Amino acid sequence: MIKINKKGNKAWVTFTLPAEDNLESASVSGEWNEWKSEPMKKKKNGDFYLRRLLDGGQSYEFGYSINGDEWKCDEELGCVASPFGSENSLLEL
Repeated sequence: MIKINKKGNKAWVTFTLPAEDNLESASVSGEWNEWKSEPMKKKKNGDFYLRRLLDGGQSYEFGYSINGDEWKCDEELGCVASPFGSENSLLEL
């Protein structure tokens, strides 16, 4: 789930993964950070989240790493093919 709060030419983006039985850890990686893994924080209800300030008017591919071994697209945004044979989500601000 993605929440976007635009402020001028910037946007606060909150990435959220809902709690699941097998979800122990999660991180997000994308074009804005050269695909470096950023650990997500766990809420009391079991959801994981991360908030980032990104440039507006841009598009970013990204994905979630689940438990360090599964790559997942955001369910709301769907998936686009990557040049590496996997799929990424596309965030358009």
